[in-house]
Amino acid sequence: MDIGIGLPNSVRGVDRAGIVDWARRAEDAGFSSLGTIDRIAYDNYESLIALAAAAAVTEKIRLVTDILITPLRANTALLAKQAATLDHLSEGRLVLGIAPGGREDDSEVSGTDFPARGKVLDEQIEEMRRIWRGETPVGPPPKTPGGPPLLIGGSSPATFRRAARAGDGWTMGGGTPDDFKAAHGTLLEEWRAAGRDGEPRTMALFYYALGPDAQDLAQAGLGSYYAWLGEYAEMVVQSAATDEDTLRGYVAGFRESGVDEIICFPASPDPEQVDLLASALR
Repeated sequence: MDIGIGLPNSVRGVDRAGIVDWARRAEDAGFSSLGTIDRIAYDNYESLIALAAAAAVTEKIRLVTDILITPLRANTALLAKQAATLDHLSEGRLVLGIAPGGREDDSEVSGTDFPARGKVLDEQIEEMRRIWRGETPVGPPPKTPGGPPLLIGGSSPATFRRAARAGDGWTMGGGTPDDFKAAHGTLLEEWRAAGRDGEPRTMALFYYALGPDAQDLAQAGLGSYYAWLGEYAEMVVQSAATDEDTLRGYVAGFRESGVDEIICFPASPDPEQVDLLASALR
C-alpha cells in the first residue's frame, strides 16, 4: 500500500510555505503522492494551481486531486487543457480524482446546475478523454498517453457504475477500513459487469494532526471546513488521527483492507506536520 500526504490547500491560513515547502518536504520524506481537496465557496487554495506550484519544486512524487469537483468547471475544454498542462509539466505525475460534489453553494457561485451535476460529470469525462486522445484542436497533449488516470469519487450506486464504465478506479472520500471493504466489493461487481479487465485502482483518505496541540488543530481546521454539515462536522473532527497510535491504527487497518493507496490529509498548514507524520510512520 502506498502512503501519500495531502497538501493543506483547504486549511485556513495556508500560505506559500504550506504548498511549496510542504511539497519539498513530502518528496524528501518519501511519500507516494501529494493530494488536494476541493471547494469553491471557501477561503482555500484552488487545487490545480496548488498542484502546479508543487510540481515546480518536486521531481517524483505523484500529484493527486482527491477530489476535484469537475462540474464546477463548466468549460470542459479549458479544464482538460489545464489538466494536460499540469500532466505535461510534471512529466506524467498527475492523477485526477473527480466527483460531482455535494454543496449547493459551490454550484451557486460557479453558475452551474447542481441537480444536473452527475450528468455533467459523465459528459465531461467523455469530452476530456476525446481531447486527451488528440481528437480536437485543444492541446497540449498530456504526457500520459490518453490522459491522466481518472479515479471516481463518491459513494452512491452511480459512483461505482461510473468508475467501472469510464474511470480507472475509485477513491473513497471518507470512512473506515471496514467501509472501504464493503464498498470495494460493490466496485468489483460493477467492474466485472462492465467487462473490465484487471483491477481498479483504489484510494482512501483520512485526516490527521500531530503534536501537543493536535486536537485543537483538528477542531479549528476540520470544524471550519465541515461546518456546513452541522452536527456531523464534530464527527469528522473526532475521527481525525491526533496521536501516533491512532494514526498507525488507521494505516494498518487500511493496509489490511486492500486499498492501493491512502492519503493522510492534514488539519494544519504548518510544514512541520510533514515531518511529524513521516516520523510516526517509521
